[in-house]
Amino acid sequence: MRHERLRAAGLVLAALIALAGCGGGGGGSSVSNASTSSPAPTPPSPGTSGGGTTTASAPDSTSTPVATVPQSTVPNVHPIVVTSTPTQTRNMLTTSVTVCAPGTSNCTTIDNVQVDTGSQGLRLLASQLPASLTLPAVSSTSAAGATNGVSAECGVFGTGYTWGAVRTADVRMAGQLASGISIQVIGDPSVPAAPSECAASGLPMMTPTTLRVKGILGVGLFSADCGGACIVAAAPRWYYACDQTGYCTSSAQPLNKQVTNPISRFALDNNGIVIDLPAVGPNGAATVYGSMIFGIGTQANNTLGNATVLKANSITGYVTTSLNGQPYSQSFIDSGSNGMYFPSTTLTRCGFWWCPLSEQTLAATLTGTDGTSASSTFSIANAQTLFATQNYAFNNVGGPSTAFDWGLPFFFGRRVYTAIESRLTSAGNGPYYAF
Repeated sequence: MRHERLRAAGLVLAALIALAGCGGGGGGSSVSNASTSSPAPTPPSPGTSGGGTTTASAPDSTSTPVATVPQSTVPNVHPIVVTSTPTQTRNMLTTSVTVCAPGTSNCTTIDNVQVDTGSQGLRLLASQLPASLTLPAVSSTSAAGATNGVSAECGVFGTGYTWGAVRTADVRMAGQLASGISIQVIGDPSVPAAPSECAASGLPMMTPTTLRVKGILGVGLFSADCGGACIVAAAPRWYYACDQTGYCTSSAQPLNKQVTNPISRFALDNNGIVIDLPAVGPNGAATVYGSMIFGIGTQANNTLGNATVLKANSITGYVTTSLNGQPYSQSFIDSGSNGMYFPSTTLTRCGFWWCPLSEQTLAATLTGTDGTSASSTFSIANAQTLFATQNYAFNNVGGPSTAFDWGLPFFFGRRVYTAIESRLTSAGNGPYYAF
């Protein structure tokens, strides 16, 4: 899911939208969660689930068992999975995250949290947190400089938004700890309803049904979700100061109070991540297990090897993709998008998806800001046919967009690296993608 870092654009949040007409018995929905931390283009199709993501619903079988992802005992390797979810969403990469009251052993582990390289920061539904877990509210600063309220955030994801309080938590994954970071608690009852400018951002993604997951784990190219733009001034549809009368006003937000990419706050292995997923066949797979490896070039299991490094724009996170001789400067690699989203004048469309009569093979070239390029061949099959199966992981589904979103299908069968801005790695400082 792509979350607009500078509100330059919102990306595919199609996960929340049920796709009509895409499926004999198996509905489809595009899901793309775009996070406010990293700007993303706004494609015509909607999406949800954290920074650019498209979600397809499977056949109506809500009783399908959901795989639980266990916590890892390996210091920098965290299990991830693509499988059935309570909302029957296709190509939804999820994991489990442990959150604790800061400095305590009062913790809870939340499963079915989307892993999203297109956004920054952890966002959890308040309804999924036990009443016994007390997370301190982050104080807000009014325009006059007074610190007398609660900080809240509007997270805009293309066709939808999350609204909730900013709270402090310890976040644990594998053997790593991000201590005392700001997270968003979606639907937190301590703050009033979303301001009208936030509520005008599309579908409210405030429940497990509309968000399609229990939370979003944004592990993208940046350390914080808004960055400098929110430090210097109040930015509409970002951070808000909510007073005790139930009134919220747009406000600036210091960097240390912004919703934070947990990886950036680990003591070790904190310069990025590697998503490692096995390949799937042309008809997909019911369940695919993989690994999210913390750090780049910090351990024997996260070296770059022969991977091509593509430097990304240090403000937007974009690279350029060229398809059929046409360059698309708003291009990014996003595990939170459940399809490959790109413009086409030749592919047959069904709703939010491409549905060619036969599988099509396309070739595109990705180019970083330093001119380094890499070619990639990918396939697009008929979404109706794929969604009619009982499978949940596909490497050949996609839909129309004005930008070029290399979504989750791109991740199958390769190691994809996401390096955090300004963090030193064996290939220089981020932000960059590598594969």
